[in-house]
Amino acid sequence: MKLEKLVGDRFRERPSDCVVDSHAFMVRGGYLKYVANGIFSSYLPLRRVTRKIEQILREEMDAIDGQEVQFPVVMPAALWQESGRYESIGKELARFSDRNGSPLVLGMTHEEAAVQLVREYGQSYLKYPFMIYQIQTKFRDEARPRAGLIRVREFTMKDAYSFHTSQEDLQAYYEKCHKAYERIYERVGLPQVLSVASDSGMMGGSVSHEFMLLTSVGEDSIAVCEACGYRANMEAAECVFTKPRKGDEKALTLVETPDVHTIEELCAFLGIAWEDSCKAVVYQRNADDSYVVLFLRGDLDVNETKLTNYLGCEIHPAVITEDSGLNAGYIGPVNLKGDCTVLYDRSLEGRGNLACGANRNGYHYTGLDMERDIKDARYHDFAKIQEGGICPCCKRAAIKVFRGIEVGNIFQLGTKYTKSMNMTYVDEKGESHYPVMGCYGIGVGRLAAAVCEASHDEYGPIWPLSIAPWQVHLCAVRPDNEEVKACADKLYEELERRGVEVIYDDRRVSAGVMFADADLLGVPVRLIVSPRNLKKNAVEMVTRDKSYSAEIPVETAADETEKLLRSLAQG
Repeated sequence: MKLEKLVGDRFRERPSDCVVDSHAFMVRGGYLKYVANGIFSSYLPLRRVTRKIEQILREEMDAIDGQEVQFPVVMPAALWQESGRYESIGKELARFSDRNGSPLVLGMTHEEAAVQLVREYGQSYLKYPFMIYQIQTKFRDEARPRAGLIRVREFTMKDAYSFHTSQEDLQAYYEKCHKAYERIYERVGLPQVLSVASDSGMMGGSVSHEFMLLTSVGEDSIAVCEACGYRANMEAAECVFTKPRKGDEKALTLVETPDVHTIEELCAFLGIAWEDSCKAVVYQRNADDSYVVLFLRGDLDVNETKLTNYLGCEIHPAVITEDSGLNAGYIGPVNLKGDCTVLYDRSLEGRGNLACGANRNGYHYTGLDMERDIKDARYHDFAKIQEGGICPCCKRAAIKVFRGIEVGNIFQLGTKYTKSMNMTYVDEKGESHYPVMGCYGIGVGRLAAAVCEASHDEYGPIWPLSIAPWQVHLCAVRPDNEEVKACADKLYEELERRGVEVIYDDRRVSAGVMFADADLLGVPVRLIVSPRNLKKNAVEMVTRDKSYSAEIPVETAADETEKLLRSLAQG
């Protein structure tokens, strides 16, 4: 293809609203165009990248016996009512009605559609196991779209669903799919992706993993143990605490603390460490605004995912009113009043000599002993793991926290959807059972953006050969020179004849503009035909990552190009 015919403009200035490099380069390079918040149109270069990613996904899913299907984007609300998610999912799910008043939804995920497709087919154990997958448009009304294609509202996703007659069979297939995902990331140019244990969230199930690309622009936090290799998303990482050593027991003492409302102010006022305090964090259930008071060590933060999972409902930070019975800024576990659910984080278990609120304006307690003063407390894991925290696996204080982009996820769903939607099969004894399910997702656009985020320089993307929009970028510098134009035209025709994907720039622009555009397109191999090179009967060949540069004879340019492409393909 000739570059002069390529729809989409390229420019040098970084847009002010692009906070990450992948978004900036895709806008500057003519890959995508903003339509609405979290919604983009794609130009040809991005479509060529995503088509290649989709082909890799198809090949790897087919290799583990997947069968490609297609579910509808629009589904009747009745399907989601069957599973219970129509009511349990919030505003992320787009709901609307057709002209007849029938309630519909836009698919943000397709577990319900997968079960509906195969529940008549899968009535006998002889049909199992099987896996179906699709590559389809989805819509999630994301509250905070950001970073271009990294977090959007409309997106293309590969989602797969496997069905099994036993948990053991699901586990075996889950491991097989895990390995397929590792091959996918290797093939698209992201071998550094980590698999981490994660929270299943609205998907349900007991076991799940996310595949994370570690990068400072990531919106997820990952806990990694540098001693044993343990890895988990912060939402799922367990907080472990050493057994506290009992010091001299002190009496529970009421202390006047005027104008002291926060843990920071309290610890400064008393001259104690934050970890020697007990703080209260208050939420309300979304459904009825009932209060939930959680007590934890003063230096820790609440992991709201853990709390939501424990409560089994959505929550929001509380608005503490006068009739709640709670004293904002002075809430403590002793003599707590008010109609509320009270929870305790395990960071407080066995702790003594703590400072806490006294449930009285202007006063706190010192000398709080959990075993003595709160005898009926039951402890659970509600806190966020911290940098330097204790590893849940090897028990060493070796946790490091990194930022990352989630580029895929896999879940063991169990019977969550088959049971709620009454999908059953009959086994060899004639007994009825619910199949167990797994699901496996990868966002295509986000994966493209993640590759760009991981592989670029200050001038633009450096696409891996496997997903690059073209394999070769041919630049005819000074195409008004007849010798240059003739040589470049002939080389273009020869490479095209050999099946090489070429973007050919024979525009009458300066070399600086030509090379700047080539950098933004990020094609792996660049061939430069210029008057200076032709004086030496040569074509300049360079790789986009600058790792290779050579002058090759004009006569063997096509052969040498194919040789270099084979070398790049082999890694």
